[in-house]
Amino acid sequence: MKYGMVVVPAAPARKKPHHKYEMVNQLLFGEKVAILSFKQKGWYKIKSLYDGYKGWVTHHMIREIDKDLAKHPQQLLAGALLNTIEVNAMPMQIPMGSFIGPEGKDSGKIGDWEYRYGGLATKPGGSPEKIRASIEKYAREWLNAPYLWGGKTILGVDCSGFAQTIFKMAGVALLRDAWQQAQEGKVVKKLQDARPGDLAFFDDQQEIVHVGILLGPDRIIHASGKVRIDMIDKKGITSSETGKRTHRLKLIKRIPPLS
Repeated sequence: MKYGMVVVPAAPARKKPHHKYEMVNQLLFGEKVAILSFKQKGWYKIKSLYDGYKGWVTHHMIREIDKDLAKHPQQLLAGALLNTIEVNAMPMQIPMGSFIGPEGKDSGKIGDWEYRYGGLATKPGGSPEKIRASIEKYAREWLNAPYLWGGKTILGVDCSGFAQTIFKMAGVALLRDAWQQAQEGKVVKKLQDARPGDLAFFDDQQEIVHVGILLGPDRIIHASGKVRIDMIDKKGITSSETGKRTHRLKLIKRIPPLS
């Protein structure tokens, strides 16, 4: 098995090995991957070591690393919406949630690439109360970010990518897609019992199609057109702009270590 690390701000991972196919995910700078296979014209099939999600990326997006580095825990995350890093003495802007690594915020190495980082770095985690506060703090910073299928940055994000990245910043690992996230955690039976940081899931009568982060029992922040705060009741979401019902509530989940 070969391993790699992302060396661009956000690598588009596609459904199939060609640029014409949909982007199903983004891999942020510093994310480690297993290289599953190689296709001619420079495409790698990869699996994220963070959440197990698979996709195809071009060889320009990653650098091969050894197994020891691949398995080494990464503790620090880039903490601002956009962060300046120097890679081989050249500047690069990396998004919130990028892995900086265990070395600290001063320097590191990815294969034959050396980087230096002097921006805001955060080590996520803490008590349930701190995690809830972090979730709301980071989520509000993303208000008005545009919706982008497969996206995970302030310049474009989808509903589950938004939830995953915000929880990552707070120290809680989530799977990538909404239907996967809906299988995690413990069910909260009543909306009135929901707490800030719980996840609400919505369906189209057949499958889970949307997720948002509750700010309380009557408000939700989610990526729908853009990252926005709307009202929610036991039936679902009502747009704060139009007053129309937009999503039908299916279930609410509380993700460990939140309690």
